[in-house]
Amino acid sequence: THTRRKMAALLLLLFSAGVLLPSIEAQEAYSKLPDKYRKGVDLALQQLNSHSGVQHHFLFFKSLLKSDIESGFNVQYIYHNFYLKATTCARGTVNPSHQRCQFRNDRPLMDCGICYKTFAGEIEKDPKPYVHCLHKPKLTKAMSTTRQEHCRKMSYTSGAPTLLSSTKNETDE
Repeated sequence: THTRRKMAALLLLLFSAGVLLPSIEAQEAYSKLPDKYRKGVDLALQQLNSHSGVQHHFLFFKSLLKSDIESGFNVQYIYHNFYLKATTCARGTVNPSHQRCQFRNDRPLMDCGICYKTFAGEIEKDPKPYVHCLHKPKLTKAMSTTRQEHCRKMSYTSGAPTLLSSTKNETDE
């Protein structure tokens, strides 16, 4: 029985490490994001976590596409497509962290596409930042195209080159 207890404790430890590993990797992915992208993720999280229909707190999971264009005079246009993942913490949790709020694997990922203009590293209110987050299974190709078109128009109206055809495209794989 002593050996069984040791084996059970070891299995529990390995299981716990397996659960924590994705959370730690996601936290590292978030902390490695350049500040200009982190601010957009924070904006999306703020909007999502304040929505009355959302029951669980969400945290950044991984980036799919990042692009930015410099239009001069310390102005940049940012586009970021990323996943958020539901956690075990309830919406409204104060100071959520990946250590306190473990990812839930029984909920679909939230696919977010956001674009915004920054001046001197701060998100501008005009044009209004565009934040579009939807559960991944519900996101259609048409919705994704509409999302990208909206972001293209944002940069065109300011006379900037098209945002989604900029040269800085990266993925976190």
